[in-house]
Amino acid sequence: MALEIERKFLVLNDSYKKESFSHSHIQQGYITSERGRTVRIRIRDDHAFITIKGPSMDGGLSRYEFEQEIPLEDGKQLMRLCEPGIIDKVRWLVKSGAHVFEVDEFFGDNEGLVMAEVELSSVDESAKIPDFIGKEVTGDRRYYNSQLRQHPFNDWK
Repeated sequence: MALEIERKFLVLNDSYKKESFSHSHIQQGYITSERGRTVRIRIRDDHAFITIKGPSMDGGLSRYEFEQEIPLEDGKQLMRLCEPGIIDKVRWLVKSGAHVFEVDEFFGDNEGLVMAEVELSSVDESAKIPDFIGKEVTGDRRYYNSQLRQHPFNDWK
């Protein structure tokens, strides 16, 4: 079973851009986003993926995740079946110690939100936290992409 273990953080400034070794454009939609399970379609540059995620465990720190690359044209067609609201973001990859932080800069209805996450191999593993990292929001459902689709960051104000 594939278990995703990750911590999420808000980002303080854009210094991550200078520190990044790669970035890509991501658009994603949700075929279903019921509490505790989601089926997501993601188009990342010129690749498409279908992802199924189970309910969060450990206060949002871990959950089951299945991801499979699919043909790009299938991904484009499946995006048409998604619930209203598409997540649009650029993902920046930043190495810190033994880990890679994925920094998501959001656009559209979530413009102004920048979050970082780091995947871990166990729930008690620690990571070297870069200087651009702010408040931890692991387990705060408002920051799940599936929730940002329904309740965008720009509506919080």
